[in-house]
Amino acid sequence: MNYLSHIFLSKNDSKIAIGNFIGDFVKGSKFETFPKRIQKGIVLHRKIDHFTDNHPVVTDTKAFIRPVFGRYSGIILDMYFDYFLAKNFNEYSKGMSLKFFAFKFYIAAVINYKYLPTRVKGFIFHFISTNRLEKYSTLEGLKRSLEIMAFHKVSALKPDETIEFLIQNSVELEKQFKLFFPDLIEFVDNQLN
Repeated sequence: MNYLSHIFLSKNDSKIAIGNFIGDFVKGSKFETFPKRIQKGIVLHRKIDHFTDNHPVVTDTKAFIRPVFGRYSGIILDMYFDYFLAKNFNEYSKGMSLKFFAFKFYIAAVINYKYLPTRVKGFIFHFISTNRLEKYSTLEGLKRSLEIMAFHKVSALKPDETIEFLIQNSVELEKQFKLFFPDLIEFVDNQLN
């Protein structure tokens, strides 16, 4: 799962959301240096990734896209699933708009800035000013996120091809997302209770 999903699965707890957001940037036992609820979010991030990577719907969907995207299939699928969550946000959010949800997280990120790892501090204000979370809800916004990722992290990503594949296979990919995401929500609910 990518940023939107991790933050969404934090159940409106801003500190857990911050931990879940920065999870990929905190290695090993370094999470123990953070405040307790941020620690909980970092650990939750790791559990979400493990559950996701081992879920049969996800493994089947990765196999479906692997002939096109190769070793980047996991990254692409994470982005696709964030797109489907954003596109269908009202189905999962119990009435909260994606716009308000994103705004709440951006405020939390600024308030908790001192806890963000250096790499996250390097992009957080761009992330906020370009409204990345809300932009996931459109193909244009998703493409822009892929372009940013291709420029800064994985130059082998091809945003145009990634969006074209999504357009051509949207029905199947969205069906897979809707099969998988309720299982992930239930898993996270069990972890947090």
